[in-house]
Amino acid sequence: MADADIIPIGTRGQPGRGTGTRPSSAARGLAPKSGTTKKAAPAKPEAPTAPTAPTAPTAEPDTSAKDVRTSKPAAEEPVIRTASVLDEPAAVPAGLTAARTEERSSNPLAGIPVGDWLAAFQHASRELFGDQWEPQLARFLAFLRRRLTGDYTVDEYGFDEEVTTRFFMAALRPIAEKWFRIEVRGAENIPATGGALVVSNHSGTIPVDGLMTMVSIHDQTGRHLRPLGADLVFRLPMVGALARKGGATLACTEDAERMLRGGELVGVWPEGFKGIGKPFSDRYKLQRFGRGGFVSAALRTGVPIVPLSVVGAEEIYPLVGNIPSLARLVGVPYIPITPFFPLLGPLGLVPLPSKWLLEFGEPIRTDEYDAGAAEDPMLVFNVTDQVRETIQQTLYSLLMQRQSVFK
Repeated sequence: MADADIIPIGTRGQPGRGTGTRPSSAARGLAPKSGTTKKAAPAKPEAPTAPTAPTAPTAEPDTSAKDVRTSKPAAEEPVIRTASVLDEPAAVPAGLTAARTEERSSNPLAGIPVGDWLAAFQHASRELFGDQWEPQLARFLAFLRRRLTGDYTVDEYGFDEEVTTRFFMAALRPIAEKWFRIEVRGAENIPATGGALVVSNHSGTIPVDGLMTMVSIHDQTGRHLRPLGADLVFRLPMVGALARKGGATLACTEDAERMLRGGELVGVWPEGFKGIGKPFSDRYKLQRFGRGGFVSAALRTGVPIVPLSVVGAEEIYPLVGNIPSLARLVGVPYIPITPFFPLLGPLGLVPLPSKWLLEFGEPIRTDEYDAGAAEDPMLVFNVTDQVRETIQQTLYSLLMQRQSVFK
């Protein structure tokens, strides 16, 4: 036994399996070849009889390569398994237990005191709501409670003042202040109370000017502008519902007069789609103001007309082309082509950061006319032309004062 060569099994990392009668392929590969077999010590006379009695406890194995390849490994296999395999399962559970203990100790959420959680929550609230985070958070939770319980008010037109103030205005305000850098002039001409009709020029390919007018008036006066929208606005999915919640209603004489008599601040853009869809070469040239329906509504209700001139909206989407056949197919007034759309895809829908100027002119009073003045077509035409001319002249003046499109 002491003179035999011990051949390690599985040193290649892939231990093979024996058949019970002969060693595995891995073991046979490790055995020395016949040409390089180390010469064994002279065998004792009884050594040749050892392979015939493998179960004899006193038999000594032969060390020749031929006997190693042909001898049965049953006597040595338990020793090899005991040394290389049976010792490992005893160590595995201890290692797994140690790993699990280390995992529990390394968990960042394990054992954090409640006070640290509260401090982190207060810090996050202060970052989100500012130093006055407690009343802000209380108001927000109260808002959620009212929305969930239905304890809020929506007027007969669908206007939700709370949602408009907290969400719509909050979302539009950074665009007005940071992107377009809107400068408002003549806000004192807007009546603080009572009904009034704001009449503005329309431009921009997409009616962004209406949204910017709404947030500018609210920030300057605290009043909500109630826009009169075209039929298409309320036919679009989701857009119509959002427009209703934001205070818009259909551009019809009946709704306009009811709002004005109710003391609302109503906004109208008489140019309509002809204004926002005109080519860039015709920028700041007012289109026809329709048949003067807004003037008739103001004359019947006796509210003042406040002219508004907007400079800067013409440059956000310079309209250089149109696809009328496709527009008729999808049922819209026009399909705009700008220098960036549709060439750049969705990126072309980002408006250019032009500098905006909004100037509110002196109110045109209508309460001095007779009760039947709204039925006089010549009077309605004259007042309409007066409003249009006031806006046009103010646009020319603002364009002369503007140093650049983007500053």
